Amino acid sequence: MTEPELVAIPGQTAILGSDLHYPEEAPPRAVTVDGFRIQPRQVTNAEFAEFVSATGYLTVAERPLNPADYPGAPPANLQPGSMVFRRTTGPVDLRHLSQWWTWTPGASWRHPVGPGSSIANRAEHPVVHVAYEDAEAYAAWAGLALPTEAEWETAARGGHEHADYTWGDQPERPGDRLANYWHGEFPWRPEPGYGRTTDVGSFAPNGYGLFDMAGNVWEWTTDWWAASEAASYDPAQPQFTVPRKVLKGGSFLCADSYCMRYRPAARRPQMVDTGMSHIGFRCVKR
Repeated sequence: MTEPELVAIPGQTAILGSDLHYPEEAPPRAVTVDGFRIQPRQVTNAEFAEFVSATGYLTVAERPLNPADYPGAPPANLQPGSMVFRRTTGPVDLRHLSQWWTWTPGASWRHPVGPGSSIANRAEHPVVHVAYEDAEAYAAWAGLALPTEAEWETAARGGHEHADYTWGDQPERPGDRLANYWHGEFPWRPEPGYGRTTDVGSFAPNGYGLFDMAGNVWEWTTDWWAASEAASYDPAQPQFTVPRKVLKGGSFLCADSYCMRYRPAARRPQMVDTGMSHIGFRCVKR
């Protein structure tokens, strides 16, 4: 395999979190992080393909499902697949995300928007539809690891201790192109050049030389969403005892009108067995 490029992040005591936006980000807190190295870009389809070619690895989204693990699920939903974002035909009630997320049999990292799609023209896009164990498997093969939430956020801040954004204190101004998040009317009419993943490194790096720490795809970290694995289960879905890890960084679907989470402090939970068309990862070495 190609030797991975890594950027050194100095050990430091960083102020992580925020009390200015969403409640799950609070409180701001001082966290001491040892020095480590991190990939400057999200893992791409080309890099993941090299891993699969070398190992024969089959991602979670490509494996047959066990009906016993999904009681009550209709048979059509028990085919291998993943969750795919679909633009709506017009404005919708933003309280109901099922209007733009669709379980799609056959969707996987090889077929990012479902059967018939491919990564032929997306070699340098971040790999998506990777569950947590898929990201871990790649990292182990590459001699790397997934970052902790504290490592990831420290790196994302790029030396700006209290800044709201990876690039500083001020939001993006009209005409700027600072990150791949949703520009336009969500979830149906993006501005040209937005509304999908892009080649990694298409936007300027942060102060540490890291690309796409805001937007493009969410990234896996090793932290449980709550204090323990069991505590991280989704209380709204008690029938699914699937633990959740913390995702960081936001994605191409973060819209200011809906989900302003393309910021270092932002975080969201994700079931470890579920990839989506806006979730990827990058690795670290300690």
